[in-house]
Amino acid sequence: MGNLPKVGMITFGDHRPDMWEKVFSHKTIPLHAAAVELAGQLPVELVVASEIARTRDQINAAVDELRAQKVEVLVAHIPCWTSPNLVVHGIQRMGLYTILLGNTDPGTHGCVGLLGASGALAQIDYPHKNIRTGYEKEAYEQKLLPLMRAASIQEKLKGSVFGLFGGRSIGIDTGLYDPMQWKKQFGIDTEHLDQIEIIRLAEQMPADRIDTMRQWFEQHAQSVEYTDTKFTKEKFDFQLACYLATKDLIDDYGMDFIAIKCMHELSNSYVPQCMTQALLANHEDAEGPKGTTPVACEADADGALTQYILKLLSGGLPTFFADVSHIDGPNEMMYCVNCGAINVFYAGRNSDTRENLKHIRIRESVRPAGGGITYFNASPGPMQLARLYRKAGTYKMAIIPCEAEAPTQQMLDDFIESRGPHQLPTLFAKVHFDLDRFVNEYGSNHISGVVGCYRDELLEICDLLGIEAEVFE
Repeated sequence: MGNLPKVGMITFGDHRPDMWEKVFSHKTIPLHAAAVELAGQLPVELVVASEIARTRDQINAAVDELRAQKVEVLVAHIPCWTSPNLVVHGIQRMGLYTILLGNTDPGTHGCVGLLGASGALAQIDYPHKNIRTGYEKEAYEQKLLPLMRAASIQEKLKGSVFGLFGGRSIGIDTGLYDPMQWKKQFGIDTEHLDQIEIIRLAEQMPADRIDTMRQWFEQHAQSVEYTDTKFTKEKFDFQLACYLATKDLIDDYGMDFIAIKCMHELSNSYVPQCMTQALLANHEDAEGPKGTTPVACEADADGALTQYILKLLSGGLPTFFADVSHIDGPNEMMYCVNCGAINVFYAGRNSDTRENLKHIRIRESVRPAGGGITYFNASPGPMQLARLYRKAGTYKMAIIPCEAEAPTQQMLDDFIESRGPHQLPTLFAKVHFDLDRFVNEYGSNHISGVVGCYRDELLEICDLLGIEAEVFE
């Protein structure tokens, strides 16, 4: 599954030979070339039908060509007049969410063709959206690209596999989900395994794989602060073995994103799964480059799905998961804290993980079973925070554009003093919205995120998936 949206484009032309030759070919052909050039400059994988489709046979051939390339969304380019029934025929044959792309030139008759096709699609309740714009790069970036991304994600979700290890964690009801609702609304399937599978495979993990992981941390992290009691080398080795076991299970079962219960069985009696949270959604580990697999702690299914959507939106970037631990109203700061690990990418936002590890101290966990945590404050930069949550069984999404900032020393000192010795990795998110509204509306104790800003894309995704959006900005 590729990270970029795979977009198919068909330009439709008038099927009448006389009008095509005398009028519309002279307008359509250069506008087709302009649309292809502009769409090709967008960060998508563009597949364009070989010829302008005018007749039913040409339309069928164009659709079959795009279907063979497994495109995820269709752009039906209607630069001039074309018979609406033939456009609808091609769109139905394609069977994908469709963007009808028209233009604002009064001399093309394109508005008539666009509205004719759109009106017919509306009568049969076919999912589509109309975009009328000029042939300018900025217009394609602002109007076309967000919808391409959203429609691509809707298609990618279909057939995706969620891996759930364990069940509800320490009474967190907001982590629960309905797998059949997901199957119906999003097309997502679930593989549900017991956490003991992680432990079973970890106990069989070859020593050389564990040694490679541990030595990588010891070489590149700011420090690995072993103790004689709870954070021994043996405990750290078993945490890394659990990570490797989870990575192997994901491959074995074809999982796309996961959630792990962890507390309290694993965190109390074996080891907390903090190294899995630190590495699984990263783009590499000691064994080399790998895919980024979003992971939520405490069996939080909606938190994992939110991360998966953000991963797909961002082109596969590492995702972020934490508690909404504290809201500092006077400083407009939200403290996003994880109970033992945040993805190592956020320590430095560097494409080279070794550079990010330089900012991380591996410290002793306070959990009964011991082990280590990744301790750091997330590096500054733009963040897209978000969260799927439900009210009366209906999904909503909180959309929170923000900026990760370094806290002032006074803020940090006060936070450390208030929390005592239980210091954890934290992202300090600068926010600008009604915090009382947020507290009364937001439907979870967890939050997810990714670097960048995808507000417009998330709004389109919510529209496509039947989710009510709540934007906090």
